[in-house]
Amino acid sequence: MADKKFTTTSGITFKEVYTEPSGMNELPGEFPYTRGIQKDMYRGKPWTMRQYAGFSTAEESNKRYHYLLSQGTMGLSVAFDLPTQIGYDSDHPLAEGEVGKVGVAIDSLKDMEILFNGIQLKDITTSMTINATASILLAMYIALAKKQGADIKQISGTIQNDILKEYAARGTYIYPPAPSMRLITDIFEYCSKEVPKWNTISISGYHIREAGSTAVQELAFTLANGKTYLKAALEKGLDINVFAKRLSFFFNCHNNFFEEIAKFRAARRMWANITKKLGATDAGAQKLRFHTQTGGSTLTAQQPMNNIVRVSNQALAAVLGGTQSLHTNGYDEALSLPTEAAAKIALRTQQIIAFESGITDTVDPLAGSYFVEALTNELEAAAYTYIEKIDAMGGSVKAIEQDYMQQEIAAAAYEYQNDIESGARVLVGVNKFTQQEEVNPPVFRIDDSIRLQQTQKLDALKKERDNSKVETALQNLRVAAEGIDNMMPYILTAVECYATLGEIADELRKVFGEH
Repeated sequence: MADKKFTTTSGITFKEVYTEPSGMNELPGEFPYTRGIQKDMYRGKPWTMRQYAGFSTAEESNKRYHYLLSQGTMGLSVAFDLPTQIGYDSDHPLAEGEVGKVGVAIDSLKDMEILFNGIQLKDITTSMTINATASILLAMYIALAKKQGADIKQISGTIQNDILKEYAARGTYIYPPAPSMRLITDIFEYCSKEVPKWNTISISGYHIREAGSTAVQELAFTLANGKTYLKAALEKGLDINVFAKRLSFFFNCHNNFFEEIAKFRAARRMWANITKKLGATDAGAQKLRFHTQTGGSTLTAQQPMNNIVRVSNQALAAVLGGTQSLHTNGYDEALSLPTEAAAKIALRTQQIIAFESGITDTVDPLAGSYFVEALTNELEAAAYTYIEKIDAMGGSVKAIEQDYMQQEIAAAAYEYQNDIESGARVLVGVNKFTQQEEVNPPVFRIDDSIRLQQTQKLDALKKERDNSKVETALQNLRVAAEGIDNMMPYILTAVECYATLGEIADELRKVFGEH
């Protein structure tokens, strides 16, 4: 009797594998993984449904996490505020006006304890969008897992930890490129031994695309950065067949449905060949695993309910492209942080695609489409043209230092904006199909009093902790940074003494300077 799970509403049974007569001889789960890294893909289990969330204080964000988990979210994705991202405590003068605004304020392990109160880290996966201070936030997460009694060799999740795209597109860097790369490879080395299930970097094309790049540039610059991280780890003496398994990617998904699907398929094939050429022989080290977020910059403040359709279109493209993890944006995010209602609709969008559409019943259903296959090949060829230019410059760091990536992204963004303003590119509700009176939904605002609350918590912490232990831990970290020791054990010790994020970042600033 046919399994009803894998039949249409008319009772037609899906085949396990589609090859001929589609013209596709390559199988899902086989090198170079154009058709997906798992042979059964979503027939085995759906993608991880994450909702990127974090705002205000750790207490408030904790409430949102419990709500999302109760609604069916499978993993948490933490947004940190700007001061946390660039290594300033909430009481720093430069933090004024930014505390808790674009994410949650985390100043110490105490805040991390509150953020995950009532949530066992051994039972969830957590993605943290953090880069310049990734080592500190990861240390806090590990310290909390240890306090909860978890086996840190079993905890899993991802830190973004991609500093190269910060220099190229986003701007939340602290230190110069060389010490930043050292911090990253120290994390690779430390986690390969101590936290082996942790994804030590999420190489991000998302922010490159948000800065205005094309799909081809997103693909090319992201994989070029990935090559640079691979080479840096190899130079440190790490085994590519071990550390490459813990690398993941973070892509954007915009509105051009088929181009986005082709981009994901091309990315898998390109990464498989890039890793193979650099010596990877283990299949796990050759597979490109990625998280996708729908395009924040595609959302419009005008007629914001239209964004539900945009997000649905983008989410469907990401799934047809074979993503392992997905975040769907709230329809109101062009106006504010998402309200609880908008976050729920965004999550329900994923659940409807997963459980009602039928597209999870077969793997890479667009394989063999003349258009999709040709587009996959064309995106790959165009991306390699960029990568060859970057290689000729000496790699991503050199290309960034020469402003090559930045200028290419800026030129693409300028052309896109010109197309919007001239009407050559239609943006529904913005330059066509507009309406005189806009009805905007309620927006979510963060009160400036959050900074006062965080400052009071910091004052109390510094009175409660053993400040002599903190000073010793920071001195030891400084010595390690001045030498060649792996810095992660020293950062973890400082975190466990309740040294603050700002204190740890400042200690490294003394050694490395600022970029």
